[in-house]
Amino acid sequence: MQLKDIASVSAGYPFRGKIPEVQDSSIIVVQMKDVSIRIGINWNECLKTELTGKKKPEWLTPTDILVAARGNHYYAVQVGEKGSNTQAVAAPHFFVLRINRSDVLPEFLTWLLNQSPCQKYLEQNAEGSMSKSIRRNILEEVPIAIPTLAKQKAIVEMVQALDQEQKIIEKLLKNSEQMMTLIANDLLNQTY
Repeated sequence: MQLKDIASVSAGYPFRGKIPEVQDSSIIVVQMKDVSIRIGINWNECLKTELTGKKKPEWLTPTDILVAARGNHYYAVQVGEKGSNTQAVAAPHFFVLRINRSDVLPEFLTWLLNQSPCQKYLEQNAEGSMSKSIRRNILEEVPIAIPTLAKQKAIVEMVQALDQEQKIIEKLLKNSEQMMTLIANDLLNQTY
């Protein structure tokens, strides 16, 4: 099975020239700088804008998945909840995936696209020498395996548990570093 069998793939919104910043707008644009595989979309950093292209926008929905079309890593992030009273579009550097089957969880598909086999396929089929990118048809042809909904849910729950575990470990490491700094400062401030 290929990605195009379970989802439609479209390009981000085609802005004409530089994306304008419009402070009092209710429209936001998700750019590559606003997204990380670890955190997802940082909605607070997204630019408020106005649409300058002629194309009618396809507003992002919580179950949509953004895939970076350029760079060294073609990461995928689920849109998720963006807050109230806002409409959002993806910048042109993203592909927007919209799942068209009820037996596919967006959280599962996002996870799968970020895994080594899918990433290797995209890297091997990327084009360009200085700035690599993937074409839409390459993304549409990514090999996909869709297990049962129960298995998808189990995988998603395991991924979420691992994410929580990693956050706890990072917090413990940070606390340990702060404790060591306090001990060092205390030693240096004592007179012997």
